[in-house]
Amino acid sequence: MDFTPIIQQVYGVLWWLIPLAMITAVVKSPWFKGVVGETLVKFTAKVRLPSDVYHPVHNVTLPTLDGTTQIDHIFVSVYGIFVVETKNMKGWIFGTEKQAQWTQKIFKKSYCFQNPLRQNYKHIKTLSSALNLEEEHIHSVIVFAGESTFKTKMPPNVTRGGGFVTYIKSFEEKVLSDSQVYEAVDKIESGRLTPSRAINRQHVANLKSRSDATSEQKCPKCGSAMLLRTAKRGSNTGNQFWGCSEYPACKTIRNLN
Repeated sequence: MDFTPIIQQVYGVLWWLIPLAMITAVVKSPWFKGVVGETLVKFTAKVRLPSDVYHPVHNVTLPTLDGTTQIDHIFVSVYGIFVVETKNMKGWIFGTEKQAQWTQKIFKKSYCFQNPLRQNYKHIKTLSSALNLEEEHIHSVIVFAGESTFKTKMPPNVTRGGGFVTYIKSFEEKVLSDSQVYEAVDKIESGRLTPSRAINRQHVANLKSRSDATSEQKCPKCGSAMLLRTAKRGSNTGNQFWGCSEYPACKTIRNLN
C-alpha cells in the first residue's frame, strides 16, 4: 500500500500548524504583551498629549551602579517630568501602595507580580540623579493597558487605559522653564543606552542577577557591596532582603524579589 498521499497530507497540515503554533506562542509571550501595551500608551499619548508641551522619550535604558534600569515612557514638560510604567495585564488586580507584591487573578488562578509603584521608584531615583533635578518634579505614573479591573482602591497615579493622560494633564503649575525642559530631553537622549536586542538581553540578565541570592550585588546608591540580611522585627520578620554593607552611613535596602 502506498502511504505517500497520506504522508503528503500530514506534511500539508503540519506546514500550517507549526507556524500557527509559533505565532500563538509569540502572541501569548510576556514580551509581546509588553510591546502591545507600550504601543497603545505611545499611540494614546501621541493623540492626546500635545507634542509642543509634552516631549516624549520612549524605551529608555539608563546605566546604574548595579546594572541598568529600563523606563517605558518619559514625558518632559514645564509641568514636570512624567515617568510611565506600562503593564499589559488582564483579570482582577489587587494591591495597595505599600505592598511589595500585587496579585493578578484570572478565574481561579492567582499570580503575584512586583508592585509597579516600587518598580517605578527606582526609575525616578535614577532619572533624578541623571538630570540633577529634585524628585518632587518627577512624577510616577502606572498604566494598566490590558482588559483588567482594579479590585482594590488605587492611588490616582495608577491608571487604566487612557486615564494616564488625564492624570498627567491634572498638573497645571509650571515647575520647569523651557530651557530646563530641552536640557532634560538632551540629557536623557545622550545618557541613554542605544536601544538594541543586546541591551535588552543584558538588562534581563541584570534583573535575574538581582533576584539571585548567590550572585554579587552592588548598592544602587553608593556602589558598595550589598549583603543578604534577614528582617528581625516588624511585619517582614523572617524575610530576607539586600542591605548596603556601608550601613548606617548608607541605609539603602532592596527586596530580594
